[in-house]
Amino acid sequence: MGVTEDLADALAKDTIEAAEAMGDERLIEEVSKQLGASSQTTQEAFMTAVRVRLAEKRARGFLQDKLKGFLSEQKASAQKAQKG
Repeated sequence: MGVTEDLADALAKDTIEAAEAMGDERLIEEVSKQLGASSQTTQEAFMTAVRVRLAEKRARGFLQDKLKGFLSEQKASAQKAQKG
């Protein structure tokens, strides 16, 4: 990635972590507005990084839940087989 994308991604990561720690969903929007006041290009890169990171987090959570359910079913099936 280029300098703009690298910096925007690092800021996106830090902002998401701060927003979660503070319980402030608007923080991302506020940081985005600050960026937009001086660099629309950086603002766009920041928002892209935020969307990508949040989408990946949701997808990873979904995958973990599906795997956990699958493993629970496998364990239950194995226990039934041992009893039966």
